[in-house]
Amino acid sequence: MTIGILVIALLVILIGAETFTNALEHLGARLKISEGVTGSIFAAVGTALPETMVPIVAILSTASSQTVREEVGVGAILGAPLMLSTLTLFLMAAFAIHKRGWDDSFHPERSGLERDLMWFLLAFSLSAAAIFVPHQAVWMRVLIALLLVTVYFIYLLLTVRASAKLVADGHGTSAEEPLFLVRLLARIGVPENMFTVLTQLGVGLGFIIFGAHGFVQGVEQLSDWLGISALALSLLIVPIATELPEKINSILWIRRRKDTLAFGNITGAMVFQGSLLPAIGILLTPWAPRREVVAGLILTIVASAYLLFMLRRGRLRPVHLFFNGFCYLVYLITVLV
Repeated sequence: MTIGILVIALLVILIGAETFTNALEHLGARLKISEGVTGSIFAAVGTALPETMVPIVAILSTASSQTVREEVGVGAILGAPLMLSTLTLFLMAAFAIHKRGWDDSFHPERSGLERDLMWFLLAFSLSAAAIFVPHQAVWMRVLIALLLVTVYFIYLLLTVRASAKLVADGHGTSAEEPLFLVRLLARIGVPENMFTVLTQLGVGLGFIIFGAHGFVQGVEQLSDWLGISALALSLLIVPIATELPEKINSILWIRRRKDTLAFGNITGAMVFQGSLLPAIGILLTPWAPRREVVAGLILTIVASAYLLFMLRRGRLRPVHLFFNGFCYLVYLITVLV
């Protein structure tokens, strides 16, 4: 039964991701914005919202003990950027190799990708420093949390400001396929306009959210059979169940050589979840330097800094991202052994 739930949920997510990406491309084209804004803000935040609620609900709910709630909250907050910077990039590269071959290179819009990574590293380094601030130093924790929120809004302003020049340079968002909703309802003459684009966007996101919830339930049932603790569940399973399926968008885009959208969907979510969510964790949980927490922070920063280094070094190939997958393997060993 559990396996059946997982399979059905994954199929729903796949349908939702395909519908969402198709509508998002049409939305970006209509608004005349760059692929960087479409991927790093619209797609990243849109698909990150459902799993963003997991740590918030865990921390603020009254279910279970306070310790368990804090473990789930901290694990979900740290697990999302860790998985995005390691396992997700590795899987995207693996699918790219399958479709495009070993000798192919990625060609994302570099300035936007570098901006995402630099602002993420700044925000996440602040989050890492905060674990050494005593819980009693409330004023310092509040200050760091406010800095993290400020960092994200400055990042948003810079990303949007860069859009016009990128569109002029040929990096505007384009839609290769007709809008699915218009094609589906062609017999009754439904026009393609902003309303139909937004309607399809909402339908796609709804499928993703619905499928992700089913996926979480299936994984949680499976974890009960295996006797996995609350901390291991939040660090490993929750991010995979909530974050990874929704990043199928990046796999779809990378197979179509829309590298800017594919990377932006991941790195934009990293900035979003590496700044705003840690601010909540710093304020509402002990945010203490436990072994699992420190390991997750270090490996996330290492994997992200490595990607930035390889990007600036020159040619970025799919095989280079195998190192990011290795970082995730190291974290698995650290947590489970």
